[in-house]
Amino acid sequence: MAGPIPTLGYPSRTAAIEALRSQQLDTHAIARRLGIKPKDVTALEASKDRTRKQRGFGQIKRGAECSVEIAEHLKKQLRPHAARRDTTVAALAQTILETVAESDLVDAVLDDGKGGT
Repeated sequence: MAGPIPTLGYPSRTAAIEALRSQQLDTHAIARRLGIKPKDVTALEASKDRTRKQRGFGQIKRGAECSVEIAEHLKKQLRPHAARRDTTVAALAQTILETVAESDLVDAVLDDGKGGT
């Protein structure tokens, strides 16, 4: 199996598809931009969805790409949790951030007295 194919400045075609989808482009428009068939766009999205479900993360979130540096000591603390979930530290960290944000738990997690009322 081949590795990821960098596309449009993204690390893979799947990442490029996610970014274009977040811009509300339809499957045919995305396919034209990437120079692939519409069925390939659909197949790449379905494959990503299956992978996330198998790792216990549910439906993939469609949104903008984001990159966050994770300090080595935090990576070390997260590794066993990621391993138990058969995923990477980066994927686990992203899932934690998504869960905290989507569940409106930022103030509860930080508990720094700066939350809204």
